[in-house]
Amino acid sequence: MRALGWFDQRLGVATFARKGLRKVFPDHWSFLLGEVALFCFVILVATGTFLTLFYRPDAAPVIYEGPYAPLQGQEVSAAYESVMRISFEVRAGLVMRQIHHWAALVFVAAVVVHAMRIFFTGAFRKPRELNWVIGVVLLILALGMGFTGYSLPDDLLSGTGLRIAYSVLISVPLIGPYLAFLAFGGEFPTEGIISRLFVLHVMLLPGIIIAMIAAHLAILARQKHAQFPGGKATQENVVGKPFWPGQAFKSVGLLLVTGSVLSFMGGLIQINPVWDYGPFDPTVVSAPAQPDWYIGWLEGALRLFPPFDITIFGILIPSPFIPGVVMPGIAFGLMAVWPFVEARLTGDKDTHHLLDRPRDVPWRTGVGVAAFLFFFILTLAGGNDVMAIMFNVQVEAVTNVLRIAVFLVPALGGLIAHRMSTQLRDSSPLHLGETVRVRRNAQGGFD
Repeated sequence: MRALGWFDQRLGVATFARKGLRKVFPDHWSFLLGEVALFCFVILVATGTFLTLFYRPDAAPVIYEGPYAPLQGQEVSAAYESVMRISFEVRAGLVMRQIHHWAALVFVAAVVVHAMRIFFTGAFRKPRELNWVIGVVLLILALGMGFTGYSLPDDLLSGTGLRIAYSVLISVPLIGPYLAFLAFGGEFPTEGIISRLFVLHVMLLPGIIIAMIAAHLAILARQKHAQFPGGKATQENVVGKPFWPGQAFKSVGLLLVTGSVLSFMGGLIQINPVWDYGPFDPTVVSAPAQPDWYIGWLEGALRLFPPFDITIFGILIPSPFIPGVVMPGIAFGLMAVWPFVEARLTGDKDTHHLLDRPRDVPWRTGVGVAAFLFFFILTLAGGNDVMAIMFNVQVEAVTNVLRIAVFLVPALGGLIAHRMSTQLRDSSPLHLGETVRVRRNAQGGFD
C-alpha cells in the first residue's frame, strides 16, 4: 500500500485507476469477439517468443542430419532444418509450433468476425469512424503477419506461396520488377527473403499491431461503449457490468478458455506437417496446394481471373495485377471509407451510441451479406483443384462454375438478405429505439 501511495503522490494514478475500474461494459456475448482476438495475439506473442529461440532465419543450404529418416543426408535450407529440429528435437517444440499456427488462424478469424459484428450493427458510425479505420488496418496487418509467418518454414508449400507473391509483385506495371527486387533482394528465389520475412514477422509487424491495439483500446476507453437498444439503455448511458470485478473476471476466464482450446488443438490436431511437404525446391510445385484460409480468397481471385494480359496506352498490365493488387486494394479501401460513404448516402450526421439490429437497416445487411458471399466464393476457388478431385470432375469445369458463382451468388444472397431483413423489421413489434410496457391483468394474462 505504501508503494501505491508513493506512485499516487507523484503520478496521481489513484483517480485514474478508480475511474477505469468503474468503467461499465455492455453485457452481451458479441462484445467478447474482440477480446478473443486480443487473447489470441497474446498467445501468439508468447509461443512466438519460444519459437524464436530455436528458429534460424537463414536460407543458406545445409545437410539435414536429424532424426527424421526420409530427409537424412538431403540438402535443405537452414531455416527448414531449424523448423524440423523444433518439431522433432526441441522439447514441446512441435506443440508450440502447432499452438502458434492455430492461434494465428483463430486470431484472423476473430478479427474478421468482430469486424462483421461492427458492420452489421452500425458500430462504425459517428463518433467511432477512426476506430473502424484502425480496425481495418489491424486486419491488413494480421493478414501480413500470418503470411510472413506461414512463409518462414521454407518448405515446399510456403515456398510456392512466396513464388505467387513474387509473381503478383512483379506484375505491377512499370515499377513491379524494381519492387520485387527490393522486397526479395533479387530474382526469386533468393537467400535473403527468409531473413527479411523474419524481421517483418517478429519485429516490425508485431510492433505496429501492438501500437494499433493500444490506440484502438485508448479510443474505446475514451468513448463510451455502443450498446444494443432496449431496457434501460439510452444514448446517454451504458448498461452492463463494471470492469471490476465483473468484466475483469469474465475476461480472465475467456483468456483461460481461449488458451485451453488452442492448447487442445495444438496438441491433438495436426497442422502444417512440413516434413510431409519437404524442403522448398524452385523446380517443383506441389499440387493440390492451398494457403491458410485467410489468404485463400486472394489465391482464388488469381485462379478465377482469365489468363490474359491487358495493354493500355502502350503499358502492359499482366494478368496477376488485377486480382492480386487492384481487387484487394479496392476491397480494403471500400472497407476503410465505408463509415463516410454510408453517412454521405444516408445524410446521417448524428452521434450514435445505440446499435442497430441487422434487420433494422436492410440495405446495409444486404451489402454485407453480398460482400461475405463474394469472398466466400473466392476462398472456395482457392481450392478448385481439391474440389475437382473430391467431385471427380475436371478442374476447368469447377473454375468456370465458380467464375459464374462469384457474381451470381453474392447478388442473389444480398437480395435475399435484404428481403428477409425488411420482412423481419416490418413484422417485429419492436422497431429501433422503441420500447413496450407489458402489464399483467386481473385475470392473469398480459396486456
